[in-house]
Amino acid sequence: MSAALQGLPRTVLRLHRTALLVWAAVVAGLTGWLVYLNEVTAAATRRAERACAHTDVCIDSFDRFDYGTTVGWIGTLICYTFLAVAAFAGGALVGRELESGTARLAWTQGVTPVRWLTAKLALPAVAVAAGGLTLVLAFRWGWSAGEDLIPVTHWYQSDIIVARGPLTVAYGLCALAVGALAALLLRRTLAALGAAFAAMWLLNFLLTRYRADLWPAITRTSGRSIELPDNAWRVNSGRNADGYFAVYHPASHFWPLQWVETGIVLAAAALTTAAAYAVLRRRAA
Repeated sequence: MSAALQGLPRTVLRLHRTALLVWAAVVAGLTGWLVYLNEVTAAATRRAERACAHTDVCIDSFDRFDYGTTVGWIGTLICYTFLAVAAFAGGALVGRELESGTARLAWTQGVTPVRWLTAKLALPAVAVAAGGLTLVLAFRWGWSAGEDLIPVTHWYQSDIIVARGPLTVAYGLCALAVGALAALLLRRTLAALGAAFAAMWLLNFLLTRYRADLWPAITRTSGRSIELPDNAWRVNSGRNADGYFAVYHPASHFWPLQWVETGIVLAAAALTTAAAYAVLRRRAA
């Protein structure tokens, strides 16, 4: 193995250490926010609720609303971290080096294009996976610890369903691959950044729109109004010639829906990665 190849991971780390530090700060900040929310804010909200039992004037519902809204915002931020990953991969990670010509310079220093791209993607992939896993575990802990204080946020909301499972990691890895492919195709920093961002937004939009169809829903019919289980995701309902009907996902469908969508996103990541290497070989030939 050449000295140039041995030093490539160190070079990637040095070039992108600011992005790595920002990502670490985001993960630490959101995790710390969840800890504060559940150790301080939740305790204060529960004290206010207990005090409400002894007075006729009570505003604890506002405390609950604020708590639930904050949890929702954290879930949204965790969910859409993949858009930042796509922009970074398409722009600073790969696109900038292709546009400036430093990538071809590296290829003349004993590093093959394939090994160059592998080194460019390996460290960010580890960082994205580790950071995403940390955020998921923190959010799941926070959700479970304060679920009784969340009156307006449901398990099937788009942001929450991503933030509570491996979809966060899957979307992050897919965004990394999409960014690299966009950069290799366009070879312009801003164009690749925008294309990667748009492609990942579109993928998430489509999967969110059709998420209810990823796992068979339960259908119930009755001659009178149907009461669904607590926290069920009502997909469709109404009345027909046979009476009332309701199509829904119970809370137990969270994991089947999660794993199916995760598989789809990881498959997209694998195909995009393979396409990126195919484009690289053609460009470098």
